Amino acid sequence: MIEAILFASAEPLSLSQISARLPQGSDAAEALAHLRSRYAGRGVNLVRVGDSYALRTAPDLGWLMHNERVETRKLSRAAIETLAIIAYHQPVTRAEIEEIRGVAVSRGTIDQLMELDWIRLGRRRMTPGRPVTFVVTEEFLDHFGLESARDLPGLKELREAGLLESRPPPGQPPEPSEEDEAVTGQSELFED
Repeated sequence: MIEAILFASAEPLSLSQISARLPQGSDAAEALAHLRSRYAGRGVNLVRVGDSYALRTAPDLGWLMHNERVETRKLSRAAIETLAIIAYHQPVTRAEIEEIRGVAVSRGTIDQLMELDWIRLGRRRMTPGRPVTFVVTEEFLDHFGLESARDLPGLKELREAGLLESRPPPGQPPEPSEEDEAVTGQSELFED
């Protein structure tokens, strides 16, 4: 029954949504755990998306769906930076986003990310002015194949993938490479 419910659903379903459709006394959590292990290593996986569950194509077979995906529009650089800041620093206020980016955040950028349903309003901060915070949604997690925001790649993974420069943050001296150390060692020999 749970397989049929998840297969027919266009979006991930929470445990309570699944339980509401099952006969009285059914243990949806146990059934989901059993299904998850049964689908492991197959072409379709039962994945957890935040607090919800969905059937998704196995990551190693995603290339089969390449032609099926339609990309309607690309995000601007400002939108990508804003989304990354929200994902890594959530809950975060507009002022904090602007401080990290170093420029003002346009209302259109926030609106675009909210229209995509990748971010939503979070709780208000208990500080003067009670600014609203932004957090990523389950749609964001589902789109990027993440169980939670803790699964976002770290600096090391981003550098290894070539998505970040290997330069140190501003204000920190660069770490010497093996070549630099070899040259420094040779120059010390010649100083005598």
